[in-house]
Amino acid sequence: MRFGKTLRESIYPPWKDQYIDYSKLKTMLREDRREDEDVPWTEDDENKFCDEVFNVQLEKVASFQEKIVSSLKERAEIAFEKLKDMAPSTDDKEKPKSDITTARLKELKNELDSITNEVKELKKYSSANYTGFLKIAKKHDRKRGDRYKVRPMMRVSLSERGFNSEQAYSPLLTKLSLMYYAINQNLDEGEQRQPLDLDLENPQQVHNGERYTAHKFWIHPDNLLEVKTAILRHLPSLIYTQQAGKEPDGNNDPKITSLYFDNSKFEIYGMKVDRQVDASSLRLRWYGSLGSQPDIVLEQKIVHENGLRGEKKFTIKDKYIKQFIGGEYKMEKTVQKMERQGQTPEAIEAFKATAEEIQDFIIKSKLQPILRANYTRTAFQKPSDDRVRISIDTDIAFIREDTLDRDRPCRDPQEWHRRDIDNGNMTYPFKNINQSEVSRFPYALLEIKLKEEGGRKRPRWVEDLMVSHLVHAAPRFSKFVHGVASLFEDYVNHLPLWLSDLETDIRKDPQTAHDEEEQRKAQQAEDAMVVGSFLGGGAAAAKIGSYKPATSSPVGKSYLSERAARDARDARASLPPTAVNQDAEAGDEEGATQQRSYGTLSSVFPGFSLSRYSRAKRQRAQLPEGVTKPEVWLKNAGPLQVEPKVWLANERTFLKWQHICILLGSLAISLYTAAGENFLAECMGIAYIIIAIMAGAWGYLMLHRRRDMIMERSGKDFDNMIGPLAVSAALMLALILNFVFSYRAAFARLDSQLLNETDVTFPIGELM
Repeated sequence: MRFGKTLRESIYPPWKDQYIDYSKLKTMLREDRREDEDVPWTEDDENKFCDEVFNVQLEKVASFQEKIVSSLKERAEIAFEKLKDMAPSTDDKEKPKSDITTARLKELKNELDSITNEVKELKKYSSANYTGFLKIAKKHDRKRGDRYKVRPMMRVSLSERGFNSEQAYSPLLTKLSLMYYAINQNLDEGEQRQPLDLDLENPQQVHNGERYTAHKFWIHPDNLLEVKTAILRHLPSLIYTQQAGKEPDGNNDPKITSLYFDNSKFEIYGMKVDRQVDASSLRLRWYGSLGSQPDIVLEQKIVHENGLRGEKKFTIKDKYIKQFIGGEYKMEKTVQKMERQGQTPEAIEAFKATAEEIQDFIIKSKLQPILRANYTRTAFQKPSDDRVRISIDTDIAFIREDTLDRDRPCRDPQEWHRRDIDNGNMTYPFKNINQSEVSRFPYALLEIKLKEEGGRKRPRWVEDLMVSHLVHAAPRFSKFVHGVASLFEDYVNHLPLWLSDLETDIRKDPQTAHDEEEQRKAQQAEDAMVVGSFLGGGAAAAKIGSYKPATSSPVGKSYLSERAARDARDARASLPPTAVNQDAEAGDEEGATQQRSYGTLSSVFPGFSLSRYSRAKRQRAQLPEGVTKPEVWLKNAGPLQVEPKVWLANERTFLKWQHICILLGSLAISLYTAAGENFLAECMGIAYIIIAIMAGAWGYLMLHRRRDMIMERSGKDFDNMIGPLAVSAALMLALILNFVFSYRAAFARLDSQLLNETDVTFPIGELM
């Protein structure tokens, strides 16, 4: 379906004049005017198009969206104030509600329904316009982008204006859900009250009959090591498959391949993006390379009307996959094997029913392999304890696996997978295939699954990790949806919410992230207190009203930020008040430098940083009561044992410096001896002698300094760039001056020789 038709069908009538004028922009690009094919695209045409799309259309849509969002927030606040006014006081809790109160609650619920419906329409409005701007920018770059590409600038502009971002809707939806819960509990007193779930963004999943809540986050590569170390302090790394030991590179983290199915109309993708009821997805999944004969699982996931997610799956051999997809094979071999093993008739019938349902789903929907997702998974879980399960996926790549283009299919239509990848054992980053068929995800994906148990709180360290600056929340992220949106943009007319977040830097300042989370929790607790007044006490009211401000978080701040803040406080404490006031203006500039340094390797391993940082980190430790600071560090206790390679490395460095000294000295003496009466050569010889002496002295000085550091077991850095830079700069300066003076002397001799020849040819007497 063409996007223009999709846009017309998705228009909300009251806002019909506020959508992107897609037809006008296509006309400006001369998209459908073949008679203008030979007319050149001029600079004036480019300026008119860019002005229209950025300054007119984008500004119109962005301003209208901001206006509607502000209006919805204002309406939600007004409704919330009405709900607070209707909350019973302490003395009136035992009194029955009057008909007037019930009528007011129903009226308020109708207002919430109106706000909720408008939020849904706003989401559709934002998604349609977001897709329209990206598609028109892509059309421009493909048709008129010989000199200018506007798509990168368009993506940045959309991200800055908050288009299609899930972050803009979450606080509003949370407040609406709280009010809905309070009203419904009062209107339906006869029904049993369900516990209030404030976690609306993260769906529940059912696995082996048990419920889990899944939380998804993005991790910037700069923060990946720090996140892993934070998890390893509480959960061990889990090797949960024997297939991991068969990896060619010997890595314990398995390579996972998921092969997703869809049809030529991408109906499954559309249902998942629109979050339709009973939306299903289908994939084949295996660990390691396909050549090692791994267990292949065919899995169907279903999102039910109540938000829960279920799954159906079974194992299938690769030689039967093509026949099963085509409906020619009914898993008879597996059924016969189960009968020979003596399994119960109930288990056999359940397996046959699952296989039949999945096969009917494939045939009726005309599904075929569309997308491959390949990634490396690191899992964390305590043995025999599945209450907290964490996985981190890195090196995520999405590859086209379709046959939509009959002339140039990505996959052989007679096969169910790409043999060029599986037979060639290609691995990340897949440089040996057409790069237009692969998309690499820039971040790592963190998924935390928490087992839902009545009355059990989440571990504190998990809460700290989820709200820290190290991760970026992506609750609705789907590998299948993201892969299709990245590689099949021309085939789909709706894009997911999180795409705009890829154009922003997801790294956060530790202190800012901590303060924002505390403010969010405080606001949520304040809103929930109104709900608690309607609940009349109990566990739910205690739960939502039990917020306490946190002083700090183990992962809410990085070590580097804490060190910088402590150093700043100590420095200000030691200065007079006037100096503190003068330094206040410079604090903003220093903050920018500190912000760029968070989440680095040195925040986890201080030995990788400068020695001053190492000292600061050691001094920051606060000793508990009854423990005194040791007089001798543990590393300095016992007899001195120096590794021979450390000692010899210091001497080798000294010998290298002496080698440079001898070479420069030999050059200088030769130049000075051969100079004769040439003053310039004598001066340069002396300069080279001085440089040679500097090199020898520096090498001797550093030999003894590093030897003392080794003997003292110092934790300082051994490298020192001053000497090499000074010697190199002096040598380059001497060579440049030598060239300049020689050049000038040569031209002076040439001018003198020409003058003498002129005097001989034309004697002055004859000229007279």
